[in-house]
Amino acid sequence: MAALCAIILLAPLLVLISALVFVLDGGPVMIRHTRIGRGGVKFGCLKYRTMVTNGDEVLRSHLASSPEALEEWTKTRKLVSDPRVTTLGRILRKTSLDELPQILNIFSGEMSFVGPRPIVEDEIYKYGAAFNEYRRARPGLTGRWQVSGRNDTGYDERVALDQHYVSNWSFTSDIEIILLTIPAVIKAKGVY
Repeated sequence: MAALCAIILLAPLLVLISALVFVLDGGPVMIRHTRIGRGGVKFGCLKYRTMVTNGDEVLRSHLASSPEALEEWTKTRKLVSDPRVTTLGRILRKTSLDELPQILNIFSGEMSFVGPRPIVEDEIYKYGAAFNEYRRARPGLTGRWQVSGRNDTGYDERVALDQHYVSNWSFTSDIEIILLTIPAVIKAKGVY
């Protein structure tokens, strides 16, 4: 019910962002990226498209020409200066508006408002034994990692935050995380 209410309330913003992405960047407005959900089941995590349409090609070329970028990508699967991100995409990411379509994932039961950040299959090995904990919960639109500095935290810390969240879940901790998400989004700490 909360997801349906959010979709209705945010509909004008969702339409506006969709129109901006379409007009300014062309190509598809949203992407569906395969992530691992509850029970280890794969699902299509929705996001506004923030990258150029030939992003894989641009990434391969960039990593081939920059050993520093390759090392950063190997460690974190992220780049501080990602050449694939569009101008509008940087704004959407900085404000976390690129993740608003995940409300549709919440509505369909694939995600929750609060939970571990959805991971890709290549990240499972980084979780090790903690992956069993991760699989017990639906991934969240927000969670401990998002309110704890996001990309400013190391991957081991991210795993520990997800594991702690699942092992110690409570309704009050979800409310706390939701309330902490608002200043975290405004500060945009750890976002790139």
